[in-house]
Amino acid sequence: MKRIVVLISGTGSNMLNIAEQCANQRIAGEVVAVIANKTEAAGLAKADALGIDTEVLSHRDFDNRESYDHALAALVETYKPDVIVLAGFMRILSADFVKQFQGRLLNIHPSLLPKYKGLNTHARALENGESEHGVSVHFVTEELDGGPVVLQAKIPIFAGDTEVELQQRVHEQEYRIYPLVVHWLCTDRLRLTAEGAELDGHLLGPSGYASEDD
Repeated sequence: MKRIVVLISGTGSNMLNIAEQCANQRIAGEVVAVIANKTEAAGLAKADALGIDTEVLSHRDFDNRESYDHALAALVETYKPDVIVLAGFMRILSADFVKQFQGRLLNIHPSLLPKYKGLNTHARALENGESEHGVSVHFVTEELDGGPVVLQAKIPIFAGDTEVELQQRVHEQEYRIYPLVVHWLCTDRLRLTAEGAELDGHLLGPSGYASEDD
């Protein structure tokens, strides 16, 4: 069983889903710690209710990103993680942090990367008149939302859709595909190479794994 550390900033809904999937043996791993950068992060109580160790390391206590990330990396290392999952962790990680956990660090982003990196993805998709939207799970690299995509899920955009409606439909897909990718990494089917993400020894394309099968 691989050891999973989850980093959060808010409600922790993806964290909770992944922890439950681990408990149901649908992921070959165990969430051993949930770390937040905000004391008010609601996900901490959810993790605590499941008996998962929780930590708060506030970025407000540090002068710069590098010093915070150095302390965060040291804290993460105390849990000897095999996989680090970003689940609504609203911090841009420094290059040193990313290098330290290279190949073990996953993120989920609410757009069909490489479209709409950064924030406000639902609003931007609507403003640009997109016909589809979605979510991407990717390895974390030094480029913001620029690491190799592992898996994407698409949703249609209907006339009259609001940001809230898009967000709800995207969340449904997040809960479906994020645990699957975490499981792939935990079972050593997935790895990060110099060429990109590989699944079962096959290099994935720019949009990640194309099949609906697992």
